[in-house]
Formats: sequence, C-alpha cells, structure tokens
Amino acid sequence: MPGFRFQATDPRGKLQSGVTEAATAAAARLTIRDRGLTLVSLQADGSRTAQDAALSLPSLTLVTRQLSTLIGSGLRIDEALKTIAGGQPPKVATVLLQVRAALTEGRSLTEALGDHPASFSDYFRASVRAGEQAGRLDAVLGHLAGFVETRARNRQTVVLALLYPALLGLVSLGIVTMLMVFVVPDIVKVFAARGASLPFLTRALIAVSAWVRGSGPAAAAIFASFAFALTLWQRKPANRQKLHRVFATGGLTRRFVQRMNAAQFASTLATLVQSGVPLVAALDAAGDATPNLHIRACIAALTQKVRQGSTLRVAMEAAGCFPAMLTAMVASGEANGRLGDALSHAATDQQRDLDAWVKAVVALVEPGILLVMGGVVMTIVLAILLPIVSMNALVAP
Repeated sequence: MPGFRFQATDPRGKLQSGVTEAATAAAARLTIRDRGLTLVSLQADGSRTAQDAALSLPSLTLVTRQLSTLIGSGLRIDEALKTIAGGQPPKVATVLLQVRAALTEGRSLTEALGDHPASFSDYFRASVRAGEQAGRLDAVLGHLAGFVETRARNRQTVVLALLYPALLGLVSLGIVTMLMVFVVPDIVKVFAARGASLPFLTRALIAVSAWVRGSGPAAAAIFASFAFALTLWQRKPANRQKLHRVFATGGLTRRFVQRMNAAQFASTLATLVQSGVPLVAALDAAGDATPNLHIRACIAALTQKVRQGSTLRVAMEAAGCFPAMLTAMVASGEANGRLGDALSHAATDQQRDLDAWVKAVVALVEPGILLVMGGVVMTIVLAILLPIVSMNALVAP
C-alpha cells in the first residue's frame, strides 16, 4: 500500500508532519481527518529515493531491535513494520512503509530491503536472507541489532580520535602553503637586491616556493583528475577486486586488511551459527558481509568445499586468507561441537587485536603530524635565517 507524506495542524493549531498508508490520496485525507487533524499538505511518498531516505545507525539499531522483538512475539512482519513506523520520524517511517509495501506485493523481506541499499548494507541483507531461509529471523535480527550498535560505537570512537589530527594536519598544510606563496617571495626580493650568495637550503626553499606558485594549481588539478579517474575505474567489480587483492596481499596493508575482514567474517558467522542457521547458508551470508572482494572470493571457494563435504578448518586453511589463530579456534569448535561459541570467542579476539592496532596507529598520528610539520617549519625558518646571518657576518667589523 502506498504511503503519503502530510502536514497537518491539531486542534490547538500545532503543526504536525508524518507518513500514512492509504490506497488513494482521498483515503489518506480521510484517515488524517479521522485523527482530528486539519490537513495542510499531502503528497505521495513514492517519489523519494532510497538514498534520500537512508537510515542513520541509531535509527537502524532501534528499528532492528523492535522488529526482532515483535517478530519473536508472533506478529507478522508486515504488521510489525507498520507498528514500528507509527512511532518513527517521517524519514524512517518512509523506508519502513516502503519495505512493507514490497512485502504486501509478495516479495521476501530480503528483496524488499534490497530496494534501500543506503539503509541496509550487504551484511544486513545477507544475514536477513540466511535468517529467512533457516526460519530464525527473530534471533538473527536480535544479533544484528547488537552488531549495528557495536559498529556505530566503533565508528564514533575512530572518527573522534582522528578529528584532531586531521584538523591539525589541514591547518599546518595551510600555514606552510601560505608561507610559500606570500612570505618567501618577499624575502627572495630582499636577498636578490643584496646580491649575496645564498646557501643551498635557501635556494631549495626558493625553488619550492616558485614551484608552488607556478605549478601548484596544475599539480592539484592533475591529482584531482587522477583521483576522479581512479574512482571511476574502481566502480567496475573486476577492477575493484584487483584493487582489493592488492590491499589483501600487499606487504604494508595485508595484516590490517586480513584482521579486519577476519573479525567481520567470524562475527557474522558466529551470529548466524548461534542463531541456528545452517553452516553453508551462514557461510554464504558471512561472505557477502566481508568488505574485501578478494577475501570474499576466497570465502566463496571455501563455502563450495564445505558444501562438498570438507570441514570448515580444512577449507579455511586451503583459502589462506585468514589468521592462523582464527583457523585454530574453528578447529577447536568443530572438535567439541561448539562452533558458534568458538567463532564468537575468535571474533572477540580478532576485534580486540584490531582495536588495539587502530588505537596505536591513531595515537601515533598526532605526534607524527607535529614532528613532520615542525620539521618543515624549522627548515623554512633555517632557510630564511641562514643568509641573514651570513650577511650580518660580512658587514660586522
């Protein structure tokens, strides 16, 4: 059933806005009047795109938690969505009612969520699909709510930790650029008028300043063009997979990328296995939830081996994309019949190691920026002072 976005005033004259479901605009007007409201404006809500109505992480967490509770209590999915939408802001209600409308057309929940990729990630949809196939949708949604909460908390921590170093680096770069463009040229004029022989450091500074003023804009344009071309190039799945392969196997990024993807894979797989989802279906969902396309391809290959009768440990060892500790934990879980618990512990360990590594890197960024920019400023000051000291020495009695 389509949704209609409205604005209306209550008996006290206070303006209200929201979304209501109705077969036609006339029915929507009647519904609004039945609420005791005076209609101000009404428009069909189907014109909004999925990107415009993207859910924030807090909203997604709340909706997922409520949906898990209502479905677990025996309420049908479409009724649960309608109930939740009634207490949400208009933007969130829009998404929920559009999902409900897709369900009433006979589509599955996974297909309905696929119309809103900006709100529901690949991991979210893959987990829901596995839950639908296993008949454990309420349990999967409960675990999903916890995962979304954790992701929001981790993202906030990293953003806040990087905010000051990023601002410091931006301000420092701006100061150095202004020195090169406005200060150094005036000093060069003084040195040129004196006709003195300049030290190498000063000549290098003058050359850099001339390059920034003359070729800097062109270099910035070339860099921006390269970045734009790279963005277009990596939009193709084949090219993006090549780039992800470089990240997953490169010496500088391999350890971090494998840890991050291993933590995501183990966490997803643990959630689904503990929710009663069959292993093969859980592996399919966990593979879809893994960010790196190269590692995702490795997971698809090991899923095929498990489908053919191989143990998960053997398949993971053959894939070669996971830390040895994770494979060992999987082997232990398979041996004692507690694979879900073993995966949960492994995911916690992987996430703990990853968090410690990220915190260490973030902690080094700030002093690193200070040292680099302090060295640059010191070099500029020395390049300016050296010829001044030399000229003073020449005129000293």
